[in-house]
Amino acid sequence: MADNRNIPFLDLVSLHAELEKDLVAVFQKALKTAGFIGGPMLDQFEREFASFCDAAHCVGVASGTDAVRFALMAAGVQPGDVVVTVPHTFIATTEAISQAGARPDFVDIDERTHGMDPEKLRQYFERECDVDAKTGKLTHRKSKAPVTAVVPVHIYGQSVDMDPILELAARYHLIVVEDACQAHGAEYFSKAEKRWRKAGSMGHAAAFSFYPGKNLGACGEAGAVTTNSEEIARQIRMLRDHGQSRKYYHEVEGYNGRLDAIQAGLLQVKLQHLAEWNRLRVVAAARYRELLDGTSENLVLPHEPSWSRPVYHLYVIRTADRDKLQEHLTKAGIGTGIHYPVPVHLQNAYRSRGFKAGDFPVTEKVAAQILSLPMFPGLTPEQQKRVADEIAGFEQRPHSAEPAAAIPAQR
Repeated sequence: MADNRNIPFLDLVSLHAELEKDLVAVFQKALKTAGFIGGPMLDQFEREFASFCDAAHCVGVASGTDAVRFALMAAGVQPGDVVVTVPHTFIATTEAISQAGARPDFVDIDERTHGMDPEKLRQYFERECDVDAKTGKLTHRKSKAPVTAVVPVHIYGQSVDMDPILELAARYHLIVVEDACQAHGAEYFSKAEKRWRKAGSMGHAAAFSFYPGKNLGACGEAGAVTTNSEEIARQIRMLRDHGQSRKYYHEVEGYNGRLDAIQAGLLQVKLQHLAEWNRLRVVAAARYRELLDGTSENLVLPHEPSWSRPVYHLYVIRTADRDKLQEHLTKAGIGTGIHYPVPVHLQNAYRSRGFKAGDFPVTEKVAAQILSLPMFPGLTPEQQKRVADEIAGFEQRPHSAEPAAAIPAQR
């Protein structure tokens, strides 16, 4: 029976206990065959995950960071290029851009969905870039570097509004790599194509992370790239394996970025349950909305656009009194998280780029207010009611809600 006194932010123990027999069998199979790198377990997972994402190809790699980096490189991003993404993401998105030799730049997010704002992307191209009259390609006005790619981030398990982004990319001959590291199974309704599309099937390539806490998580580090391009898939298979086209024949200088067979086998077992786990997350999200709707005018619940079928990797609310609410919930034995408290452009790692507070006001506002509530497939209605009751009790207490602290400028 679930313990309603102490509610974890994420429960991975129960999930693995239910699958223990099947997961242990994967390890036993690897021991008996000594098939630790590559082989049938990896091949099977890649086929099944490609099918799950409605993509032609899947290439397993060592992490979500490798997935973003290899996808960019294989799709054609060159050292010195500018790649546009958002500052509201985990730093792995921009690390991967930098590690590919490119330069990350940012546009702000949509305040309701927390994903890339297509209108701000359009403004970036028009105000900060020049267009070559002959080729139609973009050059960043200040740096004179070519702008070659866009990385929209499907954050918290909800798809970005992709149609206008893809239209802009086609107009300016840009590569689109979806960061789908939190969006395993999320869907987007494309008005342009009049059909639902899976995250991971819309761009030139897409990156997934299988970090243990993801909707589909490994028992360690793991990632994958999906693509409909046979050539991109071929390039990534070389990049992940020291640039080899076959053993000891190195076409390019590559990396040690392979997905090992045991993790692939564990993921293949879990993949059979992913649709049901996602369904339970969606049910839990609907229950949170029912319980929390109308609790307080200061509480902002997740927005679900008509074009989105999210899978709720995280359930993220917003409140100006975020820190005090988090403290209250912690004292009540309820786990929470903040994803992410400091926008990427204000991280010390990017101090040399000269970004400052105020450059991306929506991201900075959101970062000061977001709070992630417990969300996992085994979350019970009783646990959710207790979470909601504690939030309601906090909101109804006589306390002065102080404005969220401003994020200091990096100097």
